[in-house]
Amino acid sequence: MNRRYSLAALGSLAAAAALTLFSRGGAAAPALKKSKGEWKRLLPADRYEILFEEGTERAGSSPLDREKRDGTFVCAACLQPLFDSSRKYDSGTGWPSFWEPLPAAVGTKTDFKLILPRKEYHCARCGGHQGHVFDDGPKPTGLRYCNNGLALQFVPRGEQLPALRT
Repeated sequence: MNRRYSLAALGSLAAAAALTLFSRGGAAAPALKKSKGEWKRLLPADRYEILFEEGTERAGSSPLDREKRDGTFVCAACLQPLFDSSRKYDSGTGWPSFWEPLPAAVGTKTDFKLILPRKEYHCARCGGHQGHVFDDGPKPTGLRYCNNGLALQFVPRGEQLPALRT
């Protein structure tokens, strides 16, 4: 095994570990594994379609795109916090957009559904599809996490975050 391979393998292991854990008050939330049938029974049809069939809602249809209050955006499936409102901005696309997720909250993969590769992101805890990441966002990251509103729930600052779904 050469040094380049060792570092790549170590990086892959660290990334995999980070994608399955989320720190919440010092405690790591384990990955939540449910079948598509279980999610289908738990979620409204429109949320299920976005989160577990990787659908996309119509641009401009989500009230969360216009949400301006301080708070936390959580995964609509497992309720894991994904984004802080301080990282949200108006991208003009018609979808809620953020320039940075919470630490270890999302994982990414490449999708080729539109022929050209795009970076898709999912909740790191339950795997629910959130949206796509583009490199046309604001500083400091230059990224735009373009999220389906139906994949999120908003919790205003000062209200208790919901318990993680089990």
